[in-house]
Amino acid sequence: MKEVELAIAAKQNRAEIHAIEKKSGVELTDCYQCGKCSAGCPVAFAMDKTPRQIIRLLQLGLLEEALASRTIWLCATCQTCVARCPKEVDLPSLMEVVRQTAKKRGFVAEKDINLFNDIFLQNVKTFGKSPEVILSALYNLRSGHLFQDVDSVPHLFLSGKAHVLPEKVKNVDAIKKIFAKCTEGGEHS
Repeated sequence: MKEVELAIAAKQNRAEIHAIEKKSGVELTDCYQCGKCSAGCPVAFAMDKTPRQIIRLLQLGLLEEALASRTIWLCATCQTCVARCPKEVDLPSLMEVVRQTAKKRGFVAEKDINLFNDIFLQNVKTFGKSPEVILSALYNLRSGHLFQDVDSVPHLFLSGKAHVLPEKVKNVDAIKKIFAKCTEGGEHS
């Protein structure tokens, strides 16, 4: 483990961490490290750092270490942590902004999750939702997992749970406005 001068790290990363706080709507000092978020997280078993540790890294100014973590890519945004937090820290919102920051800076620890996320968001932007058939097909093609879950395809079509042609939502313009607001860096309200 490399030795880090915390005062220097905090000073170097102060502006970017403040921007993360502002965009996510999370005040890092609200977290007093009780650990309830990590104890209740259904995905914590697969994470390299607990959700609490990600907040602590950011509190200490260790931005690069937080950005390089697999944890930010594995967060399921299920809100269990928020429900358990005595200070109602919106950890999923923070994880999303940290994930976006990591992506911009080239820290992508989980490439398949990033790919899935990109395809999912593009589908929502195009169709107003993410049709399972298109999502699965594009993900399998782009990830190289060509035959992943292929055995479930007949059942999905025969049961009517999957459709070849996706339905669009009625108001696609509303979806486009939401995406435009998000990509312009709109404040968290």
